[in-house]
Amino acid sequence: MKRDIPSSADEPLRELLRSARPEATLPPRFEESVWQRIARPEPRSPHRFSAWLDTLVEWTAQPRWAFGGLAVVLTLGLFLGTLRGFDDAKQEARARYVAAVAPVGGGR
Repeated sequence: MKRDIPSSADEPLRELLRSARPEATLPPRFEESVWQRIARPEPRSPHRFSAWLDTLVEWTAQPRWAFGGLAVVLTLGLFLGTLRGFDDAKQEARARYVAAVAPVGGGR
C-alpha cells in the first residue's frame, strides 16, 4: 500500500481550497430574533376539537394533574366494577332461585 505523502506540488491546490471556503456572516441581531421566535407560543389550531385536545394534552402533561387524573380514572373504574359485580351477583342469585323453585326437566 502506498502512503500519501504531501508534496510541494499539492500546495497550490491546498491554497486554492482554503481560499474557496465561503465565509458565512449572519444578519444583524440574528441570535436575538431566533430566541424571540423560540419564546413565541405556537399558534393554536382553528379547529375547536384540535384546540381542546391540545389544551387537554398540555394540562395532563403536568405531573400533578396526570397523577390526579389517573387517580380519578382508577377510582371511577373501581366504582363501576363494583356496581357491575353487584349486578352480576344479583342476577346469579335470581337464576339460582328460579332453578330451585322450578327445576327444568323434573319427573312430571
